[in-house]
Amino acid sequence: MATRKELQMSRMWMYFVDATAKIIEEEGMENVTIRKVADLAGYTSATIYNYFNELSHLIFFASMRFLKDYTQELSVYMSRGKDSIEKYLLTWECFCQHSFRNPQVFHAIFISDLGSQPDELLKRYYSVYQSDLTGLPEDIKPLVFEYSLSKRSQAVLEKAVAENLLDEQDIESINEMTVLIWQGMMTTVLNNRRNYTPDEASQRTMRYIREATMIHVKSGMSPS
Repeated sequence: MATRKELQMSRMWMYFVDATAKIIEEEGMENVTIRKVADLAGYTSATIYNYFNELSHLIFFASMRFLKDYTQELSVYMSRGKDSIEKYLLTWECFCQHSFRNPQVFHAIFISDLGSQPDELLKRYYSVYQSDLTGLPEDIKPLVFEYSLSKRSQAVLEKAVAENLLDEQDIESINEMTVLIWQGMMTTVLNNRRNYTPDEASQRTMRYIREATMIHVKSGMSPS
C-alpha cells in the first residue's frame, strides 16, 4: 500500500504531466517550456526538477496522454487479421493512421532521445495512469507495455514463424525495414519535405511496409 508521501508525490507528478498535456493541446508541443508548465501547475520551475530529470521526459509523459485512442483501437485492427502476417500489417496500419495524424506526439514518444532507459519511463507512466489500460484485451497489453517498436513487432512475427508463414531468420530484416520506413516518413512529414496529408503519409508508408514484409512470406501461405 502506498504511503502518504508516495501518494503526494504521484499527485504532484500528475499535476505537471497534465499541465504539460494542456499546453501541448492548446499551444503546440514547440511551445512547451518548464516555466510555462510550472506557472500552469502553480509551482516553481525548480520544483519540476524534483520529479523529472529533463524537459524531454516531461514531454514524453504528457504525450502519452494522447495515445489512448490508438491503444484502444489497436485491438479492433488486430481482430480483423486471419493470421499473424495480417495481424502484423494491421498493427502497423493502426500505428501509421494515428501517428501521422499526430506526428509530434508520436515523435516525442518513439523517436526522441529519452536517455538509456525509455522503457522505464513507459512503466512509470502506466503505474500512475492505470486507467489508460482499462478495457484493453490481455493480448494487446504486451504491445502497449513495450517501448521498442522492433520488440513490439517481434512477438507477432514470431507467431508467423510458428504458423509456418515466415522463416525465423527473416524476422530481423522485416523488423528493421519496417521501423526505418516509418521513421523515414515521420521525419519527412515533420520536416515538411513532402506535402502529404496524414492519410497519404499513412498509405504510402503501409505500401512500403507491406512490400518489405511480403517478399519474405512463404509462397502461397498468406494473402497478398
